[in-house]
Amino acid sequence: MSLQNKYREVLNLGEKFGVKDGYVKEEDGVLKIGGTAKTQYEKNLMWDKIKEIGGEKPADLKADIRVEDKENFHVHTVKGGDTLSKISKTYYGQAGQYMDIFNANRDQLDNPDLIKPGQVLKIPFPKA
Repeated sequence: MSLQNKYREVLNLGEKFGVKDGYVKEEDGVLKIGGTAKTQYEKNLMWDKIKEIGGEKPADLKADIRVEDKENFHVHTVKGGDTLSKISKTYYGQAGQYMDIFNANRDQLDNPDLIKPGQVLKIPFPKA
């Protein structure tokens, strides 16, 4: 199996996320990939997939994934049925950090219970 096939799911994520200036090269038994993801969240998802496939420190892959938006962890477009708690669960793994999202978006939100489809919300970096 070629390394590109082995790491196909990572490459597919890069395409899905629209990674800019992406490259894929296979040299001397090592797959070299890189490019610029929009947000740290997207970069993290790509690295999670790399580790799932190749282990914590894969010897057959070198990745150089940069991040375009260094101000926000991610940017989320609200869809029907979304709540700040659901959005918090998606990005932080727990619903209880919804107020962090609310506070980061006070320029457009007055009430954490009132969000509308189409709003674009900044998702702040998770607290340590």
